[in-house]
Amino acid sequence: MASTTIAPLDKVTCGTCLREGSWAVRLSVVVFGLGNLLNRQFIKGLLFLLFEIGLLRFLVTDGVYNLSKFITLGDVEQQKVWNDAKQIFEYVDGDRSLVILLYGIITLALIGGFLLLMRMSLRSAYVTEQKARRGKVPTFVEEVKELLDGRLHITLLSLPVLGITAFTILPLIFMISMAFTDYSALNDKLVLFDWVGLDNFKRIITLGNSLSKTFWPVLGWTLVWAVTATITTYIVGMLLAIYINQDRVHGKGFWRFCFVLTVAVPHFVTLLIISQMLQPEGAVNILLRNLGVLEAGQSLPFFTNTNWSRTTVILTNIWVGAPYTMLQVTGILQNIPKELYESARIDGASPFVTFRKITLPYMLFVTTPALITTFAGNVNNFNVIFLTSKGLPRAVGSTAGDTDLLVTWLYKLTIENQYFDVGAVIGILTFVCLAIISLTTFRLSGSYKNEEGFR
Repeated sequence: MASTTIAPLDKVTCGTCLREGSWAVRLSVVVFGLGNLLNRQFIKGLLFLLFEIGLLRFLVTDGVYNLSKFITLGDVEQQKVWNDAKQIFEYVDGDRSLVILLYGIITLALIGGFLLLMRMSLRSAYVTEQKARRGKVPTFVEEVKELLDGRLHITLLSLPVLGITAFTILPLIFMISMAFTDYSALNDKLVLFDWVGLDNFKRIITLGNSLSKTFWPVLGWTLVWAVTATITTYIVGMLLAIYINQDRVHGKGFWRFCFVLTVAVPHFVTLLIISQMLQPEGAVNILLRNLGVLEAGQSLPFFTNTNWSRTTVILTNIWVGAPYTMLQVTGILQNIPKELYESARIDGASPFVTFRKITLPYMLFVTTPALITTFAGNVNNFNVIFLTSKGLPRAVGSTAGDTDLLVTWLYKLTIENQYFDVGAVIGILTFVCLAIISLTTFRLSGSYKNEEGFR
């Protein structure tokens, strides 16, 4: 029995359509647009039908083949065939697993699109049938006008969603899928490779494996670096902002300008200059030799000693990152109610108590989301590490140096060593660790628990 009211298209379920719809509605699952065509919505019905024919044609001609190859990622190697006419050997291309993987994922995405179109056809047929029973079937022009008026949000979001799916989600799935293959230069698996399931994850996580002996130290240093880099830039930037904001400090604009100069210079330029200055024959070591601090031929081990190298990249990060925090905190300080400070002064609170009870809690409440963002950025801070220390020092035969982060190690695994399978695993594990830490920290923060606290 038909419904007494017509629910909006986005509210109708497929179960309702199959239970309450006519035979034409049910057949719209097989012949897309049939319900619309029978109710004189010819343009809309034909569009559904044409899309179905196009997708079915692709699935029959190419899709089945792509999926059959997708299961094995190919098994025909490149062959050398003797050409009697030319009296030479010719090479015949075999299967290319990377192309098969790509086409397989695209085919699966199109199957998902086919199912979505089937759902839309069914629901559209049901809603159109309900409207036809009341003599109110809208024309194609009227439905287009509705998409530009009452359902404008759907129209505006459709293209961005398709773009994100095509250029973000599918490439991510493609890259993630490499983690479950043996696609690498190891054992010459760059052209023809296979599915290996979770073997790569086991190689990375299982203790005692050569890769795990690199992964766990790099992960530990990455977390130490991210926490230290975030806290140090925040503290230094906050102290600079508080000091410059003092009433007794004159020329506030000038001092802010001096520190913001480091922001005006592109980071990669600053980092490359610092790296060159700290080389064994760089400006710093030469100056120290000329001053008699170092002996001739001696140099400070900025990038040859682990502790020196790690300290160097942390200090470099403070130099390029603290001015951003200073600007951010300056705006927050100017918005803290003056009445709070006046009340504290009347109660006899010392400057330290005032800072601990008023300034710091207020700043942490406002800046916690920004701190989490900074932490995430530092986990993936490729520039500071790669352009300054290049991951050095680095043991002979190792794929990662003592200052390499997961992201710089991933770069070396893929670009330098062509271990694409392990690189994909590192990318996935980096995302998982970062997501867990960021979400947990935010949920435990006052910004999440007490949103109205400082309003």
